[in-house]
Amino acid sequence: MSDMFYPWLQAYRQNLSSCVKQQRIPQALLINGIAGLGKHELAKQFAQYLICLDKQETTYCGKCASCKLFSANTHPDFLLLQPEEPGKAIVVAAIRGLISKLNLKPQYSGYRVVIIRPADKMNINAANAFLKCLEEPPERTVFLLLSEQMQALPATIRSRCQKMLIKPPEINSAVHWLQDQGIDAEQTLLLHLAQGAPLRALAYAQENVLAQRNSCFTEWQKVSQEKACPVQIAEKWQKIPDNQLVHWLLSWTEDLIKCYFQIDKSLLLNVDLEKHLRVLAMRLDLNRLFGFYDLLLKDTYRIKTQLNKQLLFEEMLITWSQVTVNK
Repeated sequence: MSDMFYPWLQAYRQNLSSCVKQQRIPQALLINGIAGLGKHELAKQFAQYLICLDKQETTYCGKCASCKLFSANTHPDFLLLQPEEPGKAIVVAAIRGLISKLNLKPQYSGYRVVIIRPADKMNINAANAFLKCLEEPPERTVFLLLSEQMQALPATIRSRCQKMLIKPPEINSAVHWLQDQGIDAEQTLLLHLAQGAPLRALAYAQENVLAQRNSCFTEWQKVSQEKACPVQIAEKWQKIPDNQLVHWLLSWTEDLIKCYFQIDKSLLLNVDLEKHLRVLAMRLDLNRLFGFYDLLLKDTYRIKTQLNKQLLFEEMLITWSQVTVNK
């Protein structure tokens, strides 16, 4: 595989190279991990390594006919299956289209590789159709399934895959990597917000997400103080990526619970907001706070459905406005 790669993926790359060298190539590999760790890049590197006609011990040549076709995104033995639109499901028609292509033999002498991302976006009919591929796999075909929520896949599919869990790198090495990318401030905070994922932290820095998050936190405070209307804030929040927003709300609420019980600062997820959180914690009704936290946990799943986002955020904020006492 290529020498140019994200450093925290080096061990995983070596593991995959060893599988090829020892002729233990998985028929189906489920690569799981949070967003921002480079799962897709790792899978593409492995796909090109498998497809290469003149591979070396640990790298693809980059010069053979297969490598040139792969780099041009025109290799007939490399297939990428993903939702037609971000956030949508992978439907059964897409799987049937894939199966029809797999009924043909690979056109080159190497492997044929199929990447499915995110695999957990297959709806139930698509997952059932794909299961038949795993039960009767086509010749010289390797499936690479990428997922951020492995448990969302049916157990019948998970049980037929080898699994590779991609973990966030050690914090200091991730900070150094961000510095190498030109991020010269707030690296640790960005990584905390990104759950340790360097690529997501880099995107946060480039998109000025910190400023957006701080603005949301200020509005969240105002709602609790009856200085802002929950309905108006809910309408405003619709413009923010919902998964990101719910993650912020969960982390603030978890930190509030920690502050209520006087947990040490080092254990907070939002260290930079500590003073504000401790002031809020002094005015909490703990039972109501736990009720709000339960609602947020439910909304991590409901936000992915077809429910009206405006109404969902209104419910969140109205419930939140009732959590504090002595306003």
